[in-house]
Amino acid sequence: MSAPAGIGTTTTGTRSAAPGASARLRTKLLLLEPEFRGVTAHMWRADDLAARYRAYLCAMHAVIRASVPLMGLALDRARSRAASGDPLAGPLAAYLEEHIREEEGHDAWLLEDLRAAGGAPEDALGPLPSPLIASLVGSQYYWIEHHHPVALLGYIAVLEGYAPAPDLTARVARLTGLPAAALRTVREHAALDSEHLDELYALLDRLPLGRDREAAVAVSALHSLDALTRLFVRLGRSAPTPSPRGAGPVPPMGVTP
Repeated sequence: MSAPAGIGTTTTGTRSAAPGASARLRTKLLLLEPEFRGVTAHMWRADDLAARYRAYLCAMHAVIRASVPLMGLALDRARSRAASGDPLAGPLAAYLEEHIREEEGHDAWLLEDLRAAGGAPEDALGPLPSPLIASLVGSQYYWIEHHHPVALLGYIAVLEGYAPAPDLTARVARLTGLPAAALRTVREHAALDSEHLDELYALLDRLPLGRDREAAVAVSALHSLDALTRLFVRLGRSAPTPSPRGAGPVPPMGVTP
């Protein structure tokens, strides 16, 4: 799953419509997309961008480090449901097995980027993650455990569907002077996530979702995009100057919850 970026991204709204669950999901997400685009455009503005970019890396690490554990939990629950004859469970489990392999290690990329951008891993690993991130990620644990693991596909659709486009890497580099080593995650996901999104939409159109399960995917996606929008509002505020090393805790993610 990607580190969503916003401005200059590949989004669900730019793809051609097709019949089926994926097209209906894209139509729903279009309702929230203008606000998301607005707040991310503000976040990527030129002034003090290097500090906000470091805060962005910390926030995205808190999100992305949960990706493989989330998919692992959903895979376990899908396998259990497959044994009891759930028609969604087998295809969902097969997709998750493959996607887990594709996403392993991406949280480490963000820590490497943070170091190259002038931060340190403890800036991301030490502070308590924001309640906004807990709402974004934690809701998925609840729906997987207490409803159906297929709900996670809505979350994945948003994280993959609002991934960086290639021009964002050049923009951040130009405005901040940061080296290429600080921009790996943005650069790599610009190349990876369009293909991943196509695979996910193809799965949604193959699955025998039914009205209730399709609604679960949509609720998960809409909540995820709304939570990301609220998170990026916070990130769009100027990041405070970090505390000197050894002079107290670093503020959580450089933003207030």
